[in-house]
Amino acid sequence: MNINDYGFLRVAAASPKLKVADCDYNTEEIKRVIKQAQQEDVQILCFPELCLTAYSCGDLFFQKTLQQKALESLYKLVRFLEERPSIITIVGLPLHIKNSLYNVAAVLSGEGILGFVPKTYIPNNNEYYEKRWFTSGNDLTDLTVNIESNKFDLTVDIESSKVPISSKGLIFHTSFGNFGIEICEDLWMPAPPSSELAMLGADLIFNLSASNELVGKNRYRKSLVQQQSGRCNAAYIYASAAWGESTTDMVFSGACFIAENGSLLAESERFSSDSELIIADIDIEALRYDRLKNSNYPSKTSHNKTEIDCYIDFVTPDKMYRRFNPHPFIPPKEENNESLSEVFNIQIHGLAKRLLHTGIKKVTIGVSGGLDSTLALLVTVKAFDLLALPHENIYGITMPGFGTTGRTYDNAVALMKSLGVTAKEISIVDAVTQHFKDIEHDPNNYDVTYENGQARERTQILMDYANKIGGLVVGTGNMSELALGWATYNGDHMSMYGVNTSVPKTLVATLVRWIADARTNEETSRRILHDILDTPFSPELLPPREDGKIAQETEHFVGPYELHDFFLHRMLRYGDAPSRIRFMAEQAFAGEYSIKEIVKWLKLFYRRFFAQQFKRSCMPDGPKVGSVNLSPRGDWRMPSDASVNIWLAELEEWDVLE
Repeated sequence: MNINDYGFLRVAAASPKLKVADCDYNTEEIKRVIKQAQQEDVQILCFPELCLTAYSCGDLFFQKTLQQKALESLYKLVRFLEERPSIITIVGLPLHIKNSLYNVAAVLSGEGILGFVPKTYIPNNNEYYEKRWFTSGNDLTDLTVNIESNKFDLTVDIESSKVPISSKGLIFHTSFGNFGIEICEDLWMPAPPSSELAMLGADLIFNLSASNELVGKNRYRKSLVQQQSGRCNAAYIYASAAWGESTTDMVFSGACFIAENGSLLAESERFSSDSELIIADIDIEALRYDRLKNSNYPSKTSHNKTEIDCYIDFVTPDKMYRRFNPHPFIPPKEENNESLSEVFNIQIHGLAKRLLHTGIKKVTIGVSGGLDSTLALLVTVKAFDLLALPHENIYGITMPGFGTTGRTYDNAVALMKSLGVTAKEISIVDAVTQHFKDIEHDPNNYDVTYENGQARERTQILMDYANKIGGLVVGTGNMSELALGWATYNGDHMSMYGVNTSVPKTLVATLVRWIADARTNEETSRRILHDILDTPFSPELLPPREDGKIAQETEHFVGPYELHDFFLHRMLRYGDAPSRIRFMAEQAFAGEYSIKEIVKWLKLFYRRFFAQQFKRSCMPDGPKVGSVNLSPRGDWRMPSDASVNIWLAELEEWDVLE
């Protein structure tokens, strides 16, 4: 698989074993790590600050012998990379220019030295004395250096052309993504150079660092990397010096991080006795999509910008250095309680505000014994508690029809009883039978009229009963159903306030399970909720099987909700094309669904998503709880008559290629 074709770029951060002032030893270890990275198909590799000499050389930096040896080592690496055109390598060294010494990052490839980036902010406080040796790169903007000549009093026999050097606006351009560089202290400043580099088009920021260890420092350092990657809508690759540095006054741990848009993708083992190498596949397309949508993130132009073209080959690795979360709407376990509590509270406070604004103190809600109505009822009960309103003002109405099973009916009644709401039972059988007579529909014909007639009758009951008591109809439908149009227009599609509007099906189930396990003290209520969780998804509009069990299981018709939620998240959150969604779904659901199954349900997803937009165009109000929402007043505006052809054609083209 060519990961670059799908918008990914493989990067790495390394912290090699080294010896202070021993350039030959350090260079050989760097070469060994480069070989290791190349075996893993790494395309851009970053080493720590001053890695050719070591960071902790002190006044040895003034020695011409060390400066010249570092430069010789640099060109050893250039010659080494001539046979490795698929990888770009970034290393650090001291560079003598005119009357000053600079702490620089050198960008190398098989083409030679592509550019130098000097450190901007030179620390000179606490344990740091860098201004004793190094000058800020601010004075070197838009310069080039020709190391071949003896211009800088360096007598190294090398072949070189003029090399760009700048601490501002130097962007390295590849066919698969653009990158910029800052060095150590630059990140810790109020206005890091990386912010400007991102505005100039850098998708990735590499940081060559030599950050020593202090109690608690690593946590803060990691948060800086993550936050800057999020602030810049970029990937941030951070490589720091290992404990081979001098321990005269400081200890280094080899802390390396790779973050993308606020999320940590990889982290090294600190205090390792071996060289550390961490690898990640960066989603360049997703980063660019976020920038495209952010109107405050213009493509900035600057006279200081210098763009350097860099060549790297595409790679076809056997595996991805990236995990694709199959359930992107479900928070990770370590964040479960906080994140689910936030979702639940957003739903509760959204409904509470609507009740306060309208002055309404009563509601009706259809309770079917299914997951969606269960979550909506739990939200409603908590909203009433927040407003100090009695549970009796919640009119839970169960409306058995032709397809209602004993299991869902019993759970609906038991749930309402356990929550202390006013339970009403209104059968729709007689009313729908009469309706079928009126419109001359054969009740033995289980078509869409048969199904939708029941759904609309239930909605009419809820609306009319709400009018009778001066109440509000709480909607129960979820976001996955809205995406697929799995709702009856002007039936269960409609309400006066939809608390589950932006909660996808996979999250509905997770929330109900969390409430049962973490927020429910009463054993009977917990048992009811778990039985509801074990009940197959169904609108129960077709008669039960002979054994009395549900005959109409939703996922048999529209496919697995976990797949559709994955498709929905990738399409709306990142604007992914069908081929990218298929590629990532294949990774995320490996061993669970075949590629043919994924493509089958992805085609159905696109067909239904486009065909059912008209339902979303007039959906009721409801609170946004996450990064994806289908409300036409919120995140998603789409014409109801848009054609799906080009999306389906991309999948058909893939079928042909396979």
